[in-house]
Amino acid sequence: MKNLKWSVFICLFVFTLFASCGYQFEGGGYIKDDVMHIAVQVLENKSSETGAGIAFTNALIQEIIQKIDTKVVDESRATAVLEGTINAITFSTAARSSTESVIDRKVSSIVDLRLINKEDGEVIWSVKSFVTYEDYAVSEDKVSDEVSKNEAVNKIAIRNAEKLVSQMLTNF
Repeated sequence: MKNLKWSVFICLFVFTLFASCGYQFEGGGYIKDDVMHIAVQVLENKSSETGAGIAFTNALIQEIIQKIDTKVVDESRATAVLEGTINAITFSTAARSSTESVIDRKVSSIVDLRLINKEDGEVIWSVKSFVTYEDYAVSEDKVSDEVSKNEAVNKIAIRNAEKLVSQMLTNF
């Protein structure tokens, strides 16, 4: 019984400490006070990677749904629209086992995004030339290597979305 009292006391103390210092867990809240509903347009894909626009858009929508209170809705019900462009997705050598053999590659993306107020067309938030990168293992088999490459593009889309949504929240 005495241990239970101490446990409850410590839990209350820690909770009070975190609450009084302004500590809060990441996530939650709205992008901006008056932006409670946004529409996310499919990102324009200027890269040579087929399907990247869909992958990056889906990752952004998923991140918004999972991490913040702003609702993703169709454009007719939105107060703001998130639009953007994938300017480039590039691949470069990250590691070699010999001069002829690549074992790791780096995939990089460059993205522009804008959050636009639907009512007056004003840009609420924007970022230009946002770079994200991810390393992935190269396979000797061409089919496996293509699968690895597609997985790397999906991973970079997710990483890009995590960083962008976080930046979107901190810039306000």
